[in-house]
Amino acid sequence: MEHYRAVIKVTFFGAGSVEFTRNVATDLCSYPEFRGGLHFALYDISPERLAHAKRLVSRISEQTGAEATVTATQDLPAALAGASYVINEVQVGGYKATRADFDIPARYGVRQTIGDTLGIGGIFRGLRTIPVVLDLARAMHEACPDAYLLSYSNPMAMLPWAAYEGAGFSRVYGLCHSVRDTQSFLTTLVGADPERVRFLTAGFNHQAFVLRFEQDGESLYPRLAEIIEASPELQRRVRVEIYRRFGYFPTESSEHSAEYVPWFMRHDDQIERFRIFVGDYLERSEENLRELESLERQLASDSPLVLESENELASLFIHALETGTERELHVNIRNGGLIASLPDECCVEVPCLVGAGGPKPVPVGALPPQIAALNRTFLNVVELTVRAALDESRDHVYQAALLDPNTAATLTTSQTVAMCDELLAAHADLLPPALRR
Repeated sequence: MEHYRAVIKVTFFGAGSVEFTRNVATDLCSYPEFRGGLHFALYDISPERLAHAKRLVSRISEQTGAEATVTATQDLPAALAGASYVINEVQVGGYKATRADFDIPARYGVRQTIGDTLGIGGIFRGLRTIPVVLDLARAMHEACPDAYLLSYSNPMAMLPWAAYEGAGFSRVYGLCHSVRDTQSFLTTLVGADPERVRFLTAGFNHQAFVLRFEQDGESLYPRLAEIIEASPELQRRVRVEIYRRFGYFPTESSEHSAEYVPWFMRHDDQIERFRIFVGDYLERSEENLRELESLERQLASDSPLVLESENELASLFIHALETGTERELHVNIRNGGLIASLPDECCVEVPCLVGAGGPKPVPVGALPPQIAALNRTFLNVVELTVRAALDESRDHVYQAALLDPNTAATLTTSQTVAMCDELLAAHADLLPPALRR
């Protein structure tokens, strides 16, 4: 069996993640050309989560016959030394911090669904996570400057931006399933042939749009419009409403999309009409904790784990680079002119050809004006949150919240500032020093 490099060291940062460590490790162990050539280095600040991750990845390697080396450490330089790829899957503050992100705004009347990308929850998750990602990027500069940082953590549009601006680390690629899942959904919905359908999708993570949707050079948008007009059920989805008003289909789920704009969350009739699940992420988080407990019980037994290849984006990225198997993936990187109607310094989601020549992002050109305008309302919050973290500015925290569409549709300026003050106090131990005061 041909090996593409003597050892491929993959470091998991926040290895105690319930989902991503398992999926990426399973995928990589399933590639026959990597057998005997993988080193998984696991890092987590929680000793219990780290021990769980080591048991899990060791079992995956054993069960698949991958013959991988598995190490676990709380020494970050040791975890990073010699790494070719670093997978960031950290959630700073865990479930306790997430509860505060929902419970405090709820007392002010601010409803959220997911709260990890934009809105008040996204702002404070960003403020907690950016310092950790900066520390990671700086440590990579020292220990593995040529490694790729593949980041799953949200808020996706904030973290790579902070890494390349605040730490000068440019080899960071944010990975998210939303584009791939949306393209698959649309292909199935209109009955297109997956081998013949072609897409162009770009924008911000969680607010990218399908700019072209074609089969054999013919647009499938008219067919999509017919299907939606004939389906009252589809018309009760937020993302479909956004498509009908703006002319292009958004990549993110209705649950996410509802809280990025001002028109849904504050209105009881819109919550009912579009079946919006307020507090959705809290239930998902609790389900993740239950899944962790179930996995612990499986690991404690002698029965084999149920392992399935998930084609995780990090796995596909690594395999493409290592084997020269070219793939188009969607990545979140510094714009630098890839989308002409958005600022160069922001972090955008665009197609990227990954293969023997390395990652090659695809220039998209200008967005339709209404899509660029909607993206700018998203960019306002992202940019001010990044600046708040890098400059340690409380004023920018307030300004980010004041410009958040959902918060602005719900609260006065004084209420918004008071809510931010409560959240700053609740998260003080996890924030940059100047934001604690």
